[in-house]
Amino acid sequence: MSAPGSNTEEALHRVKFLHTAIWAFFAACILAIPLAAASGALRLAMGLIAIVAIEVIVLLLNGLRCPLTGVAARYTPDRRDNFDIYLPLWLARHNKLIFGAIYLAGVAYTLVLWHDAGAG
Repeated sequence: MSAPGSNTEEALHRVKFLHTAIWAFFAACILAIPLAAASGALRLAMGLIAIVAIEVIVLLLNGLRCPLTGVAARYTPDRRDNFDIYLPLWLARHNKLIFGAIYLAGVAYTLVLWHDAGAG
């Protein structure tokens, strides 16, 4: 275990901060998809879908884990669901389920609106 204020602790803090910032960006994109679609900004919604799809591909290529999880693991023996990110434990534990469902629903909603806009 590292001493408080050690380089290891500081490195873990930096990784967790970066991971949290990236998570917040993608969470905001996911939440914005249905809002953009509902407001008629279908191109924006499709752009957000594409941005998140890139992250999904990264996760798939990394065994459904963020690459930063492996980086954080170098700095701590802790393996709780939130050891690598500044999120409440419950949210870190259910993050993929919650935001995956919102993402898929947003994609489906956007595609329905896109289809309906083309049919009109």
